[in-house]
Amino acid sequence: MPQHASPIPWLEINDPLPSPESALTSDAGLNGLVAAGGGLSVERLLEAYSHGMFPWFSKDQPVLWWSPDPRMVLYVDSFKLHRSMRKKLIEFQAKPNHVIKINSAFDQVIRHCAHTKRAQQDGTWILDDMIAAYQDLHDAGFAHSVETWIDGRLVGGLYCVSVGHCVFGESMFSLQSNASKIALSALVAFAKANGIFWIDCQQNTKHLASMGAREIARSHFLEHVKQERTKAPLNWQYRSIYWSEIMPIRSQD
Repeated sequence: MPQHASPIPWLEINDPLPSPESALTSDAGLNGLVAAGGGLSVERLLEAYSHGMFPWFSKDQPVLWWSPDPRMVLYVDSFKLHRSMRKKLIEFQAKPNHVIKINSAFDQVIRHCAHTKRAQQDGTWILDDMIAAYQDLHDAGFAHSVETWIDGRLVGGLYCVSVGHCVFGESMFSLQSNASKIALSALVAFAKANGIFWIDCQQNTKHLASMGAREIARSHFLEHVKQERTKAPLNWQYRSIYWSEIMPIRSQD
């Protein structure tokens, strides 16, 4: 049973989100649940991310807002680029038709993420309403894609949200082996080049942990977001990533 003394708030469109510290604490899958409802407008999403919250809900559920404790983050200096993966990157960049791009196909990336089958997950949380909302957020300049292209074909990538100097990872996909890891390597390199301390991963998974992500206290996470959200926006202008930005990441085994 939830340890929280009262039910979560229901939000009307103009109601502000509650404090993330008011989230439920529970062992029944509700840890970090803050509120329900309130819509998925650009303004609502920016309010949420700027205060360390994100939407996550399934079909036939209302919009649910979360701020888990602890929080999973990937410190860019701790990113584990194993020697085998570095070799893959070198092979990838040696071929002229193998390219990393930013923001050239956001709609395709999020739709691929929505349709990717994942272990121990029945269906997707990236519903049509979420796709439309994040497309609007992308059009407003706050949601971005990092993409792996081979011979003119999108084979992997990820999308994320960026507010100030905060980067919030959302989802990845691969249509070819290692394609999402190549895109993540590019995002880490981009973050490092722009002085970004870590990338939010939201929740703990073995896959993220294997690449160096770790849990931190929500209080620490929220304090960092508060400091970084007001900094000048990063330059996510559509472009190809130069491999000189990626290869300096040292291998770790």
